[in-house]
Amino acid sequence: MTFPEKISAGKLACFLFLLLALIQKENLLAENGYRLWLRYDKIDNSSILNSYDKSITGWIIEGNTPVLNSAASELQEGLSGLLGKTISRVTTLKRNGIILAGTPGTSRLISNLKLDATLAGLGNEGFLITDTVFEKKKIIIIASKSDLGVLYGTFHFLRLLQTRQDISHFDIRSSPKIMIRILDHWDNLDRSVERGYAGLSIWNWNSLPDSISKRYIDYARANASIGINATVLTNVNANSLALTREYLVKVASLADIFRKYGIKVYLTARFSSPVEIGKLKTADPLDPSVIDWWKNKVDEIYSIIPDFGGLLVKANSEGQPGPQTYNRTHADGANMLADALAPHKGIVMWRAFVYDNNVPDDRAKQAYNEFVPLDGKFRKNVLVQVKNGPVDFQPREPFHPLFGAMPGTQVMPEFQITQEYLGGSVHLVFLAPLFEECLKSDTWSKGAGSTVAKIIDGTLYGQQLTGMAGVSNIGSADNWTGHPFAQANWYAFGRLAWDPYMNSTDIASEWIRMTFTNNSSAVGRILGIMLSSREATVNYMTPLGLHHIMYYGHHYGPGPWVNTGRKDWTSVYYHRADSIGLGFDRSTTGSNAVSQYFPAVREIFNNIESCPENLFLWFHHVPWDYKMRSGRTLWEELCRKYDDGIRSVRRFRSDWDSLRDEIDPERFEKVKTLLAMQERDARIWRDGCLLYFQTFSKKPFPAGFEKPEHKLDYYMNYKYTDIPGIK
Repeated sequence: MTFPEKISAGKLACFLFLLLALIQKENLLAENGYRLWLRYDKIDNSSILNSYDKSITGWIIEGNTPVLNSAASELQEGLSGLLGKTISRVTTLKRNGIILAGTPGTSRLISNLKLDATLAGLGNEGFLITDTVFEKKKIIIIASKSDLGVLYGTFHFLRLLQTRQDISHFDIRSSPKIMIRILDHWDNLDRSVERGYAGLSIWNWNSLPDSISKRYIDYARANASIGINATVLTNVNANSLALTREYLVKVASLADIFRKYGIKVYLTARFSSPVEIGKLKTADPLDPSVIDWWKNKVDEIYSIIPDFGGLLVKANSEGQPGPQTYNRTHADGANMLADALAPHKGIVMWRAFVYDNNVPDDRAKQAYNEFVPLDGKFRKNVLVQVKNGPVDFQPREPFHPLFGAMPGTQVMPEFQITQEYLGGSVHLVFLAPLFEECLKSDTWSKGAGSTVAKIIDGTLYGQQLTGMAGVSNIGSADNWTGHPFAQANWYAFGRLAWDPYMNSTDIASEWIRMTFTNNSSAVGRILGIMLSSREATVNYMTPLGLHHIMYYGHHYGPGPWVNTGRKDWTSVYYHRADSIGLGFDRSTTGSNAVSQYFPAVREIFNNIESCPENLFLWFHHVPWDYKMRSGRTLWEELCRKYDDGIRSVRRFRSDWDSLRDEIDPERFEKVKTLLAMQERDARIWRDGCLLYFQTFSKKPFPAGFEKPEHKLDYYMNYKYTDIPGIK
């Protein structure tokens, strides 16, 4: 082989060396998102780095337990990465700047600090982080009553460094307000994920228990870092095989990993399992043979997984078997399982998501109608799991009327982290405002201030067992969630499960600084996108209280025209558009769903003059010419909202483009591409819905309105071919 005359071998070698250097540099800068918010890269602000260098010189954790060892490993990795040098474990307080972490029971030094009274007030999982002078040395303390609290405190301290907080003097006391903070995986045994948009299930059942993926460890780390302490491994549309010994051994191998991070495993129970894998002739919860079968099965589970958490059950909903199959109540079914679990301190989470196509009245009312008569009849180790709204994880719903309506029952909320109705893993939608909206809703169940948060954290009715569930958005994608910003919804759920009184701004700010950048200008621009993203999505999908008008089946795009099949799965059932107006009348003159709320709330929702406009079409059938508070008619306001939604997405694209020099190239381009798809989809939503509703209103688009690109038939027949998880 010969080189052209004008390119010598030496010059080519030099060129290849430079090219290799550039490639290596690009690889160093590449960031696929796998590390989530646990990015321990060296702090690039020299003044802050110098401040931390002077404050932190080593660390001590006394004790040798699995959870303390996890804390030690995280502290070693986090400090060394953030400070850019090895921060060693030491055994004595011979110099200033030592981090002392532990419990009075495992650490002689912590015990000598006499913190018992302070730690007692923080509960078993709470922690204290403070600075003090001890044995004439200035030190930082991370202390708790429990090993798990030390782990949580360790992650919190590293968060302070990641977000560049001042640690020269501080005193932080934090404890969870919710006991069971649980991720629900809708993962099937074949690794498919119902409503999953980020690849396959991360549980590779075929390779368990022999092959343990590092991903399982990093999953546990990520959850522990935000206080999540429980996980349901299997889909609520359950498979009885998950309860067989073959799979329980596989589950035990995961439990062994998660235990080191304070996470308990749970499984879903198919109510008909005694028939399907137990060979019984019935699954009647009052049948002695069924009771014995479940007792023996639960005993078997605990013999394999001693700290098993319990069972999650979906029963008599969407075709799932349940106690009503045998003319029994939900309480009968839940209590039978609860009695089997009680000797092992296990719990039952019984979902209140029930509806039946044969009940013609109003799907939004059925859960309340079935469960309120059972108030006070559930065992003490049963939690009734209630979706945040009365229909099904819509972009906006009023809070579920069951919150506050069952004072004698332990109730927990269920939020959907995966974006089933909010654009899958394509649309950038920060869900903390949606979660926060529900938690801050005032039910008026015991007068003003009876918020959902106060009900579910036990303070309003003295509830002893508390929980909060989030339907996972995690999959096998390199970045876990498909969309880089979807990670923020996993993060936000964990933070709100720890403290349901946190606000979206603080949560988003933390996540941005830990995940992308600490540059204040860039943080502000990203924060602006995130905090307005949910409202933008509501506007271009379901403004003014519209709901459940998504495409049939996959729920990705618009489908207000869907009118065939099961009635309560059609869009026309919910929007009720006609020549007069639009919306589902749930007032006292309609389905009377407003009667399920307490009087103060009922009066607000029932009266169109006082009803929040963002819920108008949820509670009222509103005439097209009705004068809205803006002075525009309903039709004009509807057009304006849809238009505002797409304009917001265009602004997101512009704001993101301005961040090119602040974000690593791989994630910048990923988000840029997805935002372009989101704008396309927002336009399909706007144009398709408005053209369809125009066939009823017969009104022209307002002056200056951007006209649809196509006729209605185009949108009714549009097929998505590039959406992850959508077939």
